[in-house]
Amino acid sequence: MANHKSAEKRARQTIVKTERNRFYKTRIKNLTKAVIAAVDAKDKDAATNAFKSANKNIHSYVSKGVINKNTAARKVGRLARLLNSLNSAA
Repeated sequence: MANHKSAEKRARQTIVKTERNRFYKTRIKNLTKAVIAAVDAKDKDAATNAFKSANKNIHSYVSKGVINKNTAARKVGRLARLLNSLNSAA
C-alpha cells in the first residue's frame, strides 16, 4: 500500500482511470460486434449505421486517451473492409 500522500492520490486516480478505460474498451467491443452482426445478417443499412457509430466513437476514445491512434485506425479499417465485403457481394 502507498506510504505517502502523493502515492495514495496516484492509487486513487489509477482506480478511477482503470474503471473508465474498462467501460470504453467494453463499448468498443460492443460497437464492433454490432457491425459484425449486421454484416452477418446481410443488412446493409444497419451495418452502415453501426459502422458510422463505431467509427465516430472509436476515434473519440483516441482523444480521451483510452486507445492509441494506430489501434483505432486498425480497428476501423478492419470494420470498413468487412463492410466493403458486404457491399461488393451485393
